[in-house]
Amino acid sequence: MTSLVTLDSYRRHPRTRGRPVIFSKHELFKLLGVYSRRVMSGEWRDYAIDHSPQGATFSIFRHTAERPLYAITKQKPQGKSRSLYQLYQGPKKLRQAQSLEDVIESLERQLRVVWTSN
Repeated sequence: MTSLVTLDSYRRHPRTRGRPVIFSKHELFKLLGVYSRRVMSGEWRDYAIDHSPQGATFSIFRHTAERPLYAITKQKPQGKSRSLYQLYQGPKKLRQAQSLEDVIESLERQLRVVWTSN
Protein backbone atom coordinates (compact mmCIF):
# COMPACT_ATOMS: atom_id res chain seq x y z
CA MET A 1 0.00 0.00 0.00
CA THR A 2 1.15 3.56 -0.69
CA SER A 3 2.00 5.98 2.10
CA LEU A 4 1.72 9.73 1.78
CA VAL A 5 4.77 11.75 2.82
CA THR A 6 4.71 15.52 3.06
CA LEU A 7 7.59 17.44 1.54
CA ASP A 8 8.27 19.21 4.83
CA SER A 9 8.72 15.96 6.74
CA TYR A 10 10.89 14.53 3.95
CA ARG A 11 13.28 17.49 4.16
CA ARG A 12 13.73 16.98 7.89
CA HIS A 13 14.45 13.26 7.51
CA PRO A 14 18.01 12.32 8.59
CA ARG A 15 18.80 10.48 5.35
CA THR A 16 18.53 13.68 3.30
CA ARG A 17 20.98 15.68 5.44
CA GLY A 18 24.06 14.20 3.79
CA ARG A 19 23.20 15.61 0.38
CA PRO A 20 26.22 16.56 -1.68
CA VAL A 21 27.23 20.15 -2.28
CA ILE A 22 26.79 20.94 -5.97
CA PHE A 23 27.62 23.75 -8.38
CA SER A 24 24.59 25.73 -9.53
CA LYS A 25 23.77 26.18 -13.20
CA HIS A 26 25.07 29.76 -13.06
CA GLU A 27 28.36 28.64 -11.46
CA LEU A 28 28.85 25.87 -14.01
CA PHE A 29 28.24 28.36 -16.82
CA LYS A 30 31.07 30.57 -15.50
CA LEU A 31 33.44 27.65 -14.92
CA LEU A 32 32.84 26.17 -18.35
CA GLY A 33 33.26 29.59 -19.96
CA VAL A 34 36.79 29.92 -18.56
CA TYR A 35 37.49 26.28 -19.39
CA SER A 36 36.35 26.61 -23.02
CA ARG A 37 38.54 29.68 -23.62
CA ARG A 38 41.60 27.80 -22.36
CA VAL A 39 40.73 24.72 -24.43
CA MET A 40 40.56 26.90 -27.55
CA SER A 41 44.03 28.27 -26.77
CA GLY A 42 45.33 24.70 -26.36
CA GLU A 43 46.28 24.98 -22.68
CA TRP A 44 43.72 22.61 -21.16
CA ARG A 45 42.19 19.39 -22.42
CA ASP A 46 39.88 17.81 -19.86
CA TYR A 47 37.86 18.49 -16.72
CA ALA A 48 36.10 16.54 -13.99
CA ILE A 49 33.37 17.44 -11.52
CA ASP A 50 33.07 15.70 -8.15
CA HIS A 51 30.30 16.14 -5.58
CA SER A 52 30.30 15.08 -1.94
CA PRO A 53 28.62 16.21 1.28
CA GLN A 54 31.82 18.11 2.15
CA GLY A 55 32.03 20.06 -1.12
CA ALA A 56 32.07 20.14 -4.90
CA THR A 57 35.24 20.18 -6.99
CA PHE A 58 35.83 21.28 -10.58
CA SER A 59 39.22 19.85 -11.65
CA ILE A 60 41.09 21.00 -14.75
CA PHE A 61 43.59 18.79 -16.57
CA ARG A 62 46.24 19.53 -19.16
CA HIS A 63 46.27 15.86 -20.16
CA THR A 64 43.65 13.30 -19.24
CA ALA A 65 46.03 10.82 -17.60
CA GLU A 66 47.70 13.39 -15.34
CA ARG A 67 46.83 14.92 -12.01
CA PRO A 68 44.64 18.04 -12.09
CA LEU A 69 46.45 21.22 -13.03
CA TYR A 70 43.93 23.31 -11.05
CA ALA A 71 40.97 22.50 -8.82
CA ILE A 72 38.19 24.87 -7.79
CA THR A 73 36.26 23.74 -4.73
CA LYS A 74 32.98 24.92 -3.28
CA GLN A 75 32.32 24.27 0.40
CA LYS A 76 29.36 25.08 2.61
CA PRO A 77 30.62 25.89 6.11
CA GLN A 78 28.26 24.55 8.76
CA GLY A 79 25.82 27.09 10.06
CA LYS A 80 26.53 29.58 7.28
CA SER A 81 24.41 30.35 4.25
CA ARG A 82 27.26 31.53 1.97
CA SER A 83 29.60 29.16 0.19
CA LEU A 84 33.38 29.29 0.32
CA TYR A 85 35.36 28.90 -2.92
CA GLN A 86 39.00 27.86 -3.12
CA LEU A 87 41.50 27.55 -5.97
CA TYR A 88 44.22 24.90 -5.73
CA GLN A 89 47.23 24.17 -7.89
CA GLY A 90 48.11 20.66 -6.79
CA PRO A 91 48.25 20.73 -2.96
CA LYS A 92 48.95 24.49 -2.88
CA LYS A 93 46.01 26.80 -2.13
CA LEU A 94 46.25 29.82 -4.40
CA ARG A 95 43.07 31.70 -3.47
CA GLN A 96 40.10 31.57 -1.13
CA ALA A 97 37.06 33.82 -1.54
CA GLN A 98 33.34 34.16 -0.81
CA SER A 99 32.52 34.52 -4.52
CA LEU A 100 33.31 32.33 -7.49
CA GLU A 101 34.09 35.42 -9.60
CA ASP A 102 37.06 36.29 -7.36
CA VAL A 103 38.49 32.79 -7.69
CA ILE A 104 38.00 32.74 -11.46
CA GLU A 105 39.61 36.19 -11.74
CA SER A 106 42.76 34.94 -10.01
CA LEU A 107 42.77 31.91 -12.33
CA GLU A 108 42.53 34.22 -15.36
CA ARG A 109 45.56 36.21 -14.11
CA GLN A 110 47.80 33.12 -13.94
CA LEU A 111 50.89 33.33 -16.14
CA ARG A 112 50.59 31.77 -19.57
CA VAL A 113 53.18 30.56 -22.03
CA VAL A 114 53.26 32.79 -25.10
CA TRP A 115 54.92 31.58 -28.30
CA THR A 116 56.46 34.05 -30.71
CA SER A 117 57.91 33.36 -34.12
CA ASN A 118 61.15 35.36 -34.36
